Amino acid sequence: MILDSIVWDVSPELISNPISVRWYGLMFAIGFMVGYEIVGRMFRHEGAPERWLGILLIWVMAGTIIGARLGHVFFYEWDFYSANPGEIIKVWRGGLASHGGAIGVILAVLCFSLFTSKRSPMWTFDRLVIPIALVGGMIRLGNLMNSEIFGGPTDLPWGMMFVRSKEWQLEYAGQACHPTQLYEAACYFGLFALLMWMYWRKNAEKRPGLIFGVFLTGIFLPRFIIEFIKNDQVAFESDMLINMGQCLSIPFVIAGVFLIIRAMMRPEVKLSFPNRYADEPRTPKKGK
Repeated sequence: MILDSIVWDVSPELISNPISVRWYGLMFAIGFMVGYEIVGRMFRHEGAPERWLGILLIWVMAGTIIGARLGHVFFYEWDFYSANPGEIIKVWRGGLASHGGAIGVILAVLCFSLFTSKRSPMWTFDRLVIPIALVGGMIRLGNLMNSEIFGGPTDLPWGMMFVRSKEWQLEYAGQACHPTQLYEAACYFGLFALLMWMYWRKNAEKRPGLIFGVFLTGIFLPRFIIEFIKNDQVAFESDMLINMGQCLSIPFVIAGVFLIIRAMMRPEVKLSFPNRYADEPRTPKKGK
């Protein structure tokens, strides 16, 4: 029997008592933990100091959360938050924008490069964006568990009825909608696999900016396309030819293409791979 649609009636909470644990927060946390391990292996592979890991994690977490929140405030609901500034800090009520998060991470890497690594920010970007693609996919799975950020009506067999969503109840009751969270998650997980292959199999890090450029293009070009079938985030987007998410994606795609072309036109840089942290003692050779 072929299903006409899927009734999505999953609770956003994994645990409700004695404390509330939501799938969204869990996906976010798992993404960051796995990402930390991946970056750690890269740093060790290239002989970077282990102490950089914790510093970078703090910068990136702060940049992601603050940037995503302020991005939502300024890009999507400035009229509301300008009149109610006290609501800005209430992140637990929802309202995070991925484009703002991207800007926050960029600023975080600039600070990390300036104050800690003393290396070109591009060195950090080319390594950090690999697990960020994974985190992006995990967050979209969290959106699915929250029954949010879905698309318009569809007759496709994998269309979903988001019965726990007030938006769905008001606008699409009885109709299956595109699970755009899954579309984006699939793109991000695929991008993560590609970037891992580029780094570990093709040594793409020898061309500064190449991995970062592929990341920007691979994240924001699918985002631009999927936005055509996604619901508007806020009311004012209904009068726009392309919505706010698409407008914000265009500069990132252009930057990604530029970085790819520039990286491929420049010669490879020489890198060493000592496979130990810079602050890790050398293992003495036998007989010495």
